[in-house]
Amino acid sequence: MASALPRTVRAVDTDQLLDLQKEAAVCGFSQRLPVDWLREHLAAEATHYLVPTLVHQLRHRPEVSPQWRCQLLLTVSTGEQIWGLLDVLPDTFDKISETLGAEVKKAIVSRMEQAVTQREWSERRVAAGIHKEAPQN
Repeated sequence: MASALPRTVRAVDTDQLLDLQKEAAVCGFSQRLPVDWLREHLAAEATHYLVPTLVHQLRHRPEVSPQWRCQLLLTVSTGEQIWGLLDVLPDTFDKISETLGAEVKKAIVSRMEQAVTQREWSERRVAAGIHKEAPQN
């Protein structure tokens, strides 16, 4: 299993992202969003982006350690891009194809730095009466 954190951005479609979130749930990772929330709010045909930012070690759970904590840039059904986190196994991340050029990666990271968090986006929708509850993440 790879453990060196790559400096890259990977693109996934909505189905791939849901699979990553399901794997995170099965593994009991702390940084993930509920799959049902994602199904409800993600743009179905969108591309989403993962940027590994931290190697997360779990000495008490060596079967799922290390994990890579990734920042996410998600496109929701309103067309907005929001920011979140997802813990991913290194082998799983390595299986995602490298498809983006350097300039595109820079642009994605820049958009990520400007994006509101998933929690902020959800809270705004609740405050506006658009959605009833925001998941805790």
